[in-house]
Amino acid sequence: MAIAAAAVVVPLGVLFFISGLVAIFFVLVRPFSKNTYRRINRVVAELLWLELVWLIDWWAGVKIQLYTDPETFKMLGKEHALVICNHKSDIDWLVGWILAQRSGCLGSSLAVMKKSSKLLPVIGWSMWFSEYLFLERNWAKDESTLKSGLQRLSDFPQPFWLALFVEGTRFTQAKLLAAQEYASSMGLPVPRNVLIPRTKGFVTAVSHMRSFVPAIYDVTVAIPKSSPAPTMLRIFKGQHSVVHVHLKRHLMKDLPETDDSVAQWCKDIFVAKDKLLDKHIAEDTFGDQELQDTGRPLKSLVVVTSWACLLVFGALKFFQWSSLLSSWKGIAFSAAGLAVVTILMQILIQFSQSERSTPAKVVPSKPKNGGEPSRTGQDKQQ
Repeated sequence: MAIAAAAVVVPLGVLFFISGLVAIFFVLVRPFSKNTYRRINRVVAELLWLELVWLIDWWAGVKIQLYTDPETFKMLGKEHALVICNHKSDIDWLVGWILAQRSGCLGSSLAVMKKSSKLLPVIGWSMWFSEYLFLERNWAKDESTLKSGLQRLSDFPQPFWLALFVEGTRFTQAKLLAAQEYASSMGLPVPRNVLIPRTKGFVTAVSHMRSFVPAIYDVTVAIPKSSPAPTMLRIFKGQHSVVHVHLKRHLMKDLPETDDSVAQWCKDIFVAKDKLLDKHIAEDTFGDQELQDTGRPLKSLVVVTSWACLLVFGALKFFQWSSLLSSWKGIAFSAAGLAVVTILMQILIQFSQSERSTPAKVVPSKPKNGGEPSRTGQDKQQ
């Protein structure tokens, strides 16, 4: 980990993990009332996740510029929505949290994630408590998990966003090359800026959410030429970036009825998204939509300052009571604790890096006995 980032990584890590561990005691409410639990969790999750929002807004000063029409902008945070997005940067999930916080639904923002995510200390646990859906990337196992998880959301008491990255993995040039080779071999439109969507999860989501989710938010994330791509390490270093977000609202009732047609609708959306990104590369903006003022709310700054004051006050009282720093053994114990926090934060940084994400299996297997290329690698993931 870069030394320049350590000054914020260690204290923020201590703050994040201690505040997160304190907050999890509310789960004892769940057996008595699911709705009460969900309402409490919305507040608790927001208080925890605002610490990461603070990193974006007030430490690194990353600008999230939202392009959408005024009618859609007014609807954000006022309805359930299924969110589909290209997986462009290492911090797409944080970009989503920023927009959700601006819209007033950060504590009820959800996502479909890979199963290993819930093992991340505190942040993964908080996602689990918040009813994120965790999949193993094996459709035989994931189908029932996804269906039951979607069904549980039908009585969710507050407006929620469910993010689904239908590309199934984060974008890299190596994965793009694999997608292009697959598309060429199958006679599909060859992507230039996105990966090929895997549609089984999307079709399942639409079929189970039609009755209680009114809208799909089609989100496209792009990085302008003048800005370096944001990463967790750059953010911890306090380095500025700019992210452009294009958001288009589709009514769920306007989608086709059959599963095959819904799958094709999703593929067509990504073909259009690819062309939209071509235009962004040429113009360095999403000129077809208005730039909306999302501001920079003070809430995350107030929350982090409050948590920090509580932590410092509690730590001082604890050290006075325990005399922990009065002996070499106590100092060694404290140093070991800080080292553990640093390692855990390093794991979070590495976990977010796109180069470490699982490659998409989109390259067709070689034909057998001169036959047609097999789609096994793609179909297993769709």
